Amino acid sequence: MTPTYSKKTALFPGTFDPFTKGHYSIVQRGLCIFDEIVIAIGTNTKKQPMFTEAQRIAMLQQIYADEPRVSIISYDGLTVDIARRHGAQFMLRGARSVIDFEYEKSMSDVNRVISGLETIVLFTEPIYAHISSSTVRELICFGHEVNEFLPDGMILPERKTLNIPQK
Repeated sequence: MTPTYSKKTALFPGTFDPFTKGHYSIVQRGLCIFDEIVIAIGTNTKKQPMFTEAQRIAMLQQIYADEPRVSIISYDGLTVDIARRHGAQFMLRGARSVIDFEYEKSMSDVNRVISGLETIVLFTEPIYAHISSSTVRELICFGHEVNEFLPDGMILPERKTLNIPQK
């Protein structure tokens, strides 16, 4: 009997405001495990993003224009529902610290109970562990250059189009 092969698809959800080298590393390493990764830009009602949804999509499209195994979507609602809608059998997540891991473990348990989806957590490479989207946003607010924290090829929108709080 010939074994059946099923395409392994993972959903990588987040606000990605902005997408950093740490996120990029998780996707690249995830492509060694999965056949396809759907990067899902979620709406978080508790956050006021600096970059619009359209800007975040455009930035990710710059990076993954030549990678057919990565697709980019935006969504609101339950992440597990979006995963199912896009044929994902797995959630891909990253963890920089024990605190991140505890949060991801709780979410993984809930997601498995309500949907049966398994979560694969990849630990951030040490070289990127200090990078967070919130730190990058803070640096942008104060006019600091942030390219060293962003994936190669990603170009930020013009500063005047960003949602930056007034000082």
